[in-house]
Amino acid sequence: MPHRLALEQMADEIRRNRLACRELVEAHLRQIERHNPKLNAFVEVFAEEARAAARAADEAAARGQWLGRLHGVPLTVKDSFDVAGRPTYCGSRFRLSHRAAQDATAVARLRQAGAILLGKTNCPEFLANYETDNHITGRTNNPWDLARTSGGSSGGEAALIAARCSAGGLGSDGGGSIRIPAHFCGIAGLKPTPGRVSAAGHFPLINHPGGLLGVGGPMARTAADVRLLFEETAGYDPDDPFSAPVPLRRPDLAGLRIGLLEQLHGVPVQAAVRSAVQQTAVLLERLGFPLEPFQPRGLERAHELWWFFFTELNAPAIRRLVTGREEEAHWTGTELFSRVWDQPEPTAGRVLENLAARDAMRTALLRQMQGFPVLLAPACGVVAFHHRERRWLAGERWIDLLEAMTPVTFANLLGLPALVIPVSLSGEGIPAGVQLIGRPYEEELLLEVAVRIEETRGPFSAPPGSLD
Repeated sequence: MPHRLALEQMADEIRRNRLACRELVEAHLRQIERHNPKLNAFVEVFAEEARAAARAADEAAARGQWLGRLHGVPLTVKDSFDVAGRPTYCGSRFRLSHRAAQDATAVARLRQAGAILLGKTNCPEFLANYETDNHITGRTNNPWDLARTSGGSSGGEAALIAARCSAGGLGSDGGGSIRIPAHFCGIAGLKPTPGRVSAAGHFPLINHPGGLLGVGGPMARTAADVRLLFEETAGYDPDDPFSAPVPLRRPDLAGLRIGLLEQLHGVPVQAAVRSAVQQTAVLLERLGFPLEPFQPRGLERAHELWWFFFTELNAPAIRRLVTGREEEAHWTGTELFSRVWDQPEPTAGRVLENLAARDAMRTALLRQMQGFPVLLAPACGVVAFHHRERRWLAGERWIDLLEAMTPVTFANLLGLPALVIPVSLSGEGIPAGVQLIGRPYEEELLLEVAVRIEETRGPFSAPPGSLD
């Protein structure tokens, strides 16, 4: 069953001529036929195109021509990245007529490395929700429990990767949209520093000011596989206004100290989430990395500022778009924005004040992180929840949706790289991950630490039935 292999193993088996690209693609297409009807995670499957690409990859290999490190590996991309000739719906009926003129840069780089695209994956409308549902494809379900959400906004991507329908792929993250689905579905996902992985060809556009929060990044079942995808997609791109010519670097773990955040600013987390953090702390100590409690000072307004830039700043445009066409909009695209529709449109003065507050906050945190280049934190306040749930008991008090997302949003606000990996299962058999947060442009350090955690942890479980 080659679709069960890790992405790195697939690539290695192909390079050693022990696995044909056609065999690997067909195994994934069979898995998709078996599991996608209940997951509903694909917007479109490129079955015939993938078969043709696999034949071409096998013929190239027979001639001794290797297309790259991902030669013949089948991947997927979130339906917010352009794929030439295909629509980028972004979960919205307002984009039914769209067709992409060319591949997004990150998609093009995956193809240049030899990857084969299996299709585009589902997301909420406008990528504006922590659940994946829309009027075009419908609701995506979590492979661990179909009654639960796979998260959002990269929920289709996470569900398919976890269910062994895809080896890995691309998501995007403006408020946890890679990391929350990764945590909910038991896979790994990296939110890079803005510009480290090009977001050119993504919708909504990731430029100023939204690009302060939003990024594109890789998702896969292991941190090692995420690292491979990161290395193949990272790099300077003049079409991305946040891009900088930062080369890949070898991380230095000598003397590394890790800061431990069991919760942020008094917002409690569920017992399964706390247990995952504690288990990871034990693994890190076993690896020889000293941990110390770390409670950042000066981040008290971080979630509030993220909410301003993510929601209040964008709500007027969304309101104008849907006015008079309310029946075409989906609840996932309006749930958060509608909370602030009655507020006055933000003034330029308020935008500048909040940008200044954000920059001061970022400087203060980076000073505190000089002695702790890596922070270990919860991935979310809760594990994957049932569809449309919005309140949960965490410890001794109830928390709402936005409180549950407190651990992830400050990394978006401050432009920090952050990586989620799966660690354990809750008492109900639902994955619980942890988050590693680093300093700008130090993705390699996070990935190396995560790979070592995974090696010590051992292989992570698969969703029920996905290995049948």
